[in-house]
Amino acid sequence: MNILVIGPGAIGSLWAIKLQQSGHQVAVFGRHTAPHYQCQLGESIYTFANHQVDDIRHADLILVTVKAWQVASALERLTPQINPDTIIMLMHNGMGSLDTIGALLQTNPVLLATTTHGAFKPAPSQLIHTGQGETLIGAANAQGGRCQFLRDVFDHALPTVHWHPQIEHALWHKLAVNCVINPLTAIRQCPNGTLAHPEYQARITRLIAEVSAVMTAEKIPFQLAQLTAHIYQVIAATSENLSSMHQDVSHRRKTEIDFITGYLIRRAKKHDIAVPENEALYQHIKTLEQSWESLI
Repeated sequence: MNILVIGPGAIGSLWAIKLQQSGHQVAVFGRHTAPHYQCQLGESIYTFANHQVDDIRHADLILVTVKAWQVASALERLTPQINPDTIIMLMHNGMGSLDTIGALLQTNPVLLATTTHGAFKPAPSQLIHTGQGETLIGAANAQGGRCQFLRDVFDHALPTVHWHPQIEHALWHKLAVNCVINPLTAIRQCPNGTLAHPEYQARITRLIAEVSAVMTAEKIPFQLAQLTAHIYQVIAATSENLSSMHQDVSHRRKTEIDFITGYLIRRAKKHDIAVPENEALYQHIKTLEQSWESLI
């Protein structure tokens, strides 16, 4: 396949390399306009065409791995060049980006994906695959439902990959994890494992209760005990990791709070559900972001 990866950050670069290794023609579209992008994984250096209009026009699949708040702007400027049959796959933290691109892609098959693979870029052209995981793919529209063959394509490149018939359910479960881990670690500037300390237990319990109430209203199937156990399992399994929001706050970058906690709050308002713990975290992160903007 001709595959274009928009946003060759850590996860984007990992998939670009693995898809190229498995025999596909892979190009990237990054922030920088140099005609080529190189990235080292292990002892090997991989080269990709970058920022080429022809790669947009000829793409069978466009994998979008920018942050949720960047999705609309990334696709908006490329839409005139995107073939109406090209498959679009969104892979990022948070939910709600579909709401920002609905008017852009009227005919394209659209898929949503979530992955637990870990990746880190210690330098712009160096990648470390920090942890094995699994990837879930599912349809965001009727046309996307005809693209189940991509499970095999992605599984061959970087296992394990599953097709999820109701991908929104999986995304809500990941959102629950992110609503707990991301803002707390960003505010405290601590690794994920710190949240296992007893001092955080009461607040985490309140956060999970609020998320659970919204998930129930959204008719997302879950069991509270299992959801709670899963969140603590993620905290333990990623104890040394710095969450993406932690890193964004550390570097004074715009975070994905509007598509994580912000999305939860918007859905809660629709159902008239109070989520004060999540709102407090949301306002804390937004205040930090506004303080950086005022210094620019």
